[in-house]
Amino acid sequence: MERLKRELAPTAVARDAAGGSALAERQMLRDSGLLTLAVPRQWGGQQLAWPDILRLVRSLAEVDSSLAHLFGFQHLQVASILLFGSGAQQEKYLRATVDERWFWGNAVNARDTRLSVQKSGDGYVLDGLKSFCSGARDSDVLNVSFTLGTSPTERRFAVVPTHRAGIRVRDDWDNMGQRQTDSGTVAFDQVLIDQTDLLGPPGVASSPRATLRNLIGQLVLTEIYLGNARGALQSAVAYMSEHVQPWAMAGVDSAAQDPVMQLQAGDQWIQLQTAEALADRALERFQRAWDAGDALTAEQRGVLALDIAAARVHAGRVALQVTSEIFELTGARSTARRHGFDRYWRNVRVHTLHDPLDHRKKAVGRWLLTGEIPDPFGYG
Repeated sequence: MERLKRELAPTAVARDAAGGSALAERQMLRDSGLLTLAVPRQWGGQQLAWPDILRLVRSLAEVDSSLAHLFGFQHLQVASILLFGSGAQQEKYLRATVDERWFWGNAVNARDTRLSVQKSGDGYVLDGLKSFCSGARDSDVLNVSFTLGTSPTERRFAVVPTHRAGIRVRDDWDNMGQRQTDSGTVAFDQVLIDQTDLLGPPGVASSPRATLRNLIGQLVLTEIYLGNARGALQSAVAYMSEHVQPWAMAGVDSAAQDPVMQLQAGDQWIQLQTAEALADRALERFQRAWDAGDALTAEQRGVLALDIAAARVHAGRVALQVTSEIFELTGARSTARRHGFDRYWRNVRVHTLHDPLDHRKKAVGRWLLTGEIPDPFGYG
């Protein structure tokens, strides 16, 4: 990972400004061997624990938040196979992930209802659009979701080659942050989904364990917040030591000796430490839930969701604070576009809007006041 970070860092600011698909950098990820960390050893993977994988997302986000997002979502798609797929499907798709160095994309946005489904023999035909399809461009395969009804058990996941007839991945992601996540739209034009493409049994919403997929997604976002905040503070301290002069009224010889600067830097570091500690606790508790397998109860899963919600909300708050307040350390000259210090805040701001953090806080408050845990089969 450290070598990959060194390779990505020199071009991160320019690539953020350019947007588009980071094709060469995605190839670096393919070549790194890091895309198979969640794949069990029996199928050629490295089978790292989830805390180790997700802390690597945090580390990569320090220098390149977009590639960290793609890296994290790769493992989210692998988890989908592990949680929803049959033994035969796991062997088929995860061996190919290793042997053919697959990069996974997705088209699973459950809140986008523009994808229509028609029965066709033993399979289905998909027509319409899916948005926020992170990693879809330049991917080898897609996880695609669609619904047959309103019940969580009526949601289906299918594994589909990205270049299957009728699939068109649009180059339309042009948001202010996470600019190289390839999170645009996938269009489906009479795309055939065979029965063998569908994951399961056990399938989606088949048990509390199966719902852990959503929580992995929440943890990926949390780690991206923290990585951006850590990267922002590290960059600000490095810039300050080389380029910032002390304020005239401070009466000191260097900016590092300025008591106000020290106070600001210390507060940002302390806030970041608390957010990372809360996230680390959530990661360890998630691993215990993962290891519990089918013995995981709905109550245990619900309590875990509250732990992860607390970590994500706090990380989001702290990351927005740190990525904004670094400019108190770096000064007016640091706002020149060539430095790209604003990208940290933009990346966090985009991701904190993924779903309203106030709803996460409300779920925690509801549990605290009424004892009601989040619905394991709901959105969170």
